[in-house]
Amino acid sequence: MQTRLDSRQCEAFLSVIDHGSLEQAAQALSLTSSAISQRIKALEMELGNTLLVRSRPCRATAAGQKLVQHLRRVAELEQDLQSEFAGQQSAAISIALGVNADSLDSWLLPALAEFLIAENILLEVLIDDQDHTHDLLESGMVLGCLSAEQNAMRGCQAVPLGFMRYHPVASKEYCQRWFPQGMTREAARLAPVLTFNRKDKLQAQILLEHFGLQEHTYPTHYVPATTPYNQSILLGLGWGVIPDVMLENLDQDKLVRLMPHHPVDVALYWHHWKVQTPRLARLTNTLVRQARESLQQVRDPDK
Repeated sequence: MQTRLDSRQCEAFLSVIDHGSLEQAAQALSLTSSAISQRIKALEMELGNTLLVRSRPCRATAAGQKLVQHLRRVAELEQDLQSEFAGQQSAAISIALGVNADSLDSWLLPALAEFLIAENILLEVLIDDQDHTHDLLESGMVLGCLSAEQNAMRGCQAVPLGFMRYHPVASKEYCQRWFPQGMTREAARLAPVLTFNRKDKLQAQILLEHFGLQEHTYPTHYVPATTPYNQSILLGLGWGVIPDVMLENLDQDKLVRLMPHHPVDVALYWHHWKVQTPRLARLTNTLVRQARESLQQVRDPDK
């Protein structure tokens, strides 16, 4: 006999995933923590799997992630269906997307703004490194993601968008101080590097490939916000990488391209579920079209 999911149990489970704790989920649903816990235990017994790791914050198990994926997709389908039956094609729906910070801070919002307004879509953006946004889709936290991952997981498609082309740059004053003879191996070993966060491996990739320097063998700043990161480069705190789509908006007279013939191309893919609502399908079409107009479509020939 086929199992039917209890809506209240599923609501409790998703609330814990969204809020990170039984207590906060209980507050959001106007229930007690005990009631939330009981509903999740009943759901686990019904499905015969442990769904939740009761840590801080709480997180879904592998089986729980599959359930989250299912519940997110069902909720999105229901939102569109309810709007259609009510004769409200433009009724607001909420869509969560996983994106990398550089896309969010450059081409993504201008590319989607007109569409989001016209379709009355409420956007929830979850930011992570392009090598890790795919984890958000896999965990069920988002319905689509921008990712450097080429392979789509089961039930999804990965659409190539193009390349974000990054250039190693530094301020003129920084170069005079640290690279008076150019960016040599010894100079690069001593010169401060600007890295977005500890997941960001672009600078490490450059130093390893071109100078044989292992990660953590050179001084590093961590500045996990795009505008302050770029400002830190302009201020001479360190050298870093900036994509073409941002570099053109910065003061070129203050910057030096350290390796003009060796940019780093990062391929981006749009991952989405094969089965989509009409609105999400239209979002996919808009995002793919706009991304291909904004991003490089030919990989650097030296790569």
